[in-house]
Amino acid sequence: MLSLNNLQNVIHNPRIPYVGTISEQLEPGSLIVIRGHVPSDAERFQVDLQCGSSLKPRADVAFHFNPRFKRGNCIVCNTLTNERWGWEEITYDMPFQKEKSFEIVIMALKDKFQVAVNGKHTLLYAHRIKLEKIDTLGIYDHVNVHSVGFRFSSVSALLDLQNTQASTLGLTNMNRENIQKSGISQFTLPFEARLNSPMGPGRTVVIKGEVNMKAKSFNIDLIAGKSKDIALHLNPRLNIKAFVRNSFLNDAWGEEERNITFFPFSPGMYFEMIIYCDTRDFKVAINGAHSLEYKHRFRDLGSIDTVAINGDIHLLEVRSW
Repeated sequence: MLSLNNLQNVIHNPRIPYVGTISEQLEPGSLIVIRGHVPSDAERFQVDLQCGSSLKPRADVAFHFNPRFKRGNCIVCNTLTNERWGWEEITYDMPFQKEKSFEIVIMALKDKFQVAVNGKHTLLYAHRIKLEKIDTLGIYDHVNVHSVGFRFSSVSALLDLQNTQASTLGLTNMNRENIQKSGISQFTLPFEARLNSPMGPGRTVVIKGEVNMKAKSFNIDLIAGKSKDIALHLNPRLNIKAFVRNSFLNDAWGEEERNITFFPFSPGMYFEMIIYCDTRDFKVAINGAHSLEYKHRFRDLGSIDTVAINGDIHLLEVRSW
């Protein structure tokens, strides 16, 4: 489960500019969490994932994350190789504000970095330098940093399902072809599995996956197997940025719910969705941030015994407990 608690090697109130060695190798699934505050006179600041700390010649920068306030109000990302910058990738959806606190979460993935700010997905940046070459974190310019923390646990280990029986995930597959047995394990879609223990207060379902680059929508359903009623239908629609929730009861769809603070999905992003069953509602979190609540319309929670998933994602893992 993606958690921003219990971070490792936490550094409190580092003096800026800060340059420090990353104590362990970054791997897919590693997190860097930076919490701080943007001063009122800030023009820019930057977070650099570096290959060493040399000044002459300047060390390569695998990932340069550079919010700019003075002109453009944007985030510029780039890579420095052999003292030469590459092409800039610019994000104009600016999540930082002067005189406001922030939390930056940088997640290392196999082929890219994924960045969220204040719990909201912000950008993706494809690797131009191999992840294993990064050993130094640099933070520079106009920013106050309260803490820097790391999580080094590896998603790649979690995704290695080749020798894992589905029952150990708290599920019993209804179609054995749903798990591929060669290469990187990935569930094929549509996916459907029986919960080893039926739903009820305190029960949790976790879905991990990656949104397709050209995704339009996907859906996750919690179903009462005997009646085929859908107690919870989660349907993120990327083409219109709507997170639709509904129930299918007695052969009819109910009224859709769409209200949400912000749409939490983006093409290409890795996600961990947690569905927690409470006495009155389902609570849903995306990548550690609470996203929504959905009041129970289907009252016989103990009859909910099946999870079904389909749509424009690469499904990597499903767990229930």
